[in-house]
Amino acid sequence: MVFKPNYNQQRAERNRAKQAKKEEKLREQQEARARRKAQEAAEGTAAPAAPESEPAKD
Repeated sequence: MVFKPNYNQQRAERNRAKQAKKEEKLREQQEARARRKAQEAAEGTAAPAAPESEPAKD
C-alpha cells in the first residue's frame, strides 16, 4: 500500500537541511576568520615592525 505524500513533513525536512547547511557555512566562516586573526597576530608578534625612531644626531 502506498502512502500519500506528507508535504508538510517533506517541507520541514528541507527546511531543517537548509538551516543545518547555513549553520555549517557560518561556523566555517567564523573558524576561518579566527584562523586569519590568529595568523595576523602571530605574524605581528613574530616579526615586529622596526620602530619609527628619530635618526641619531651627531
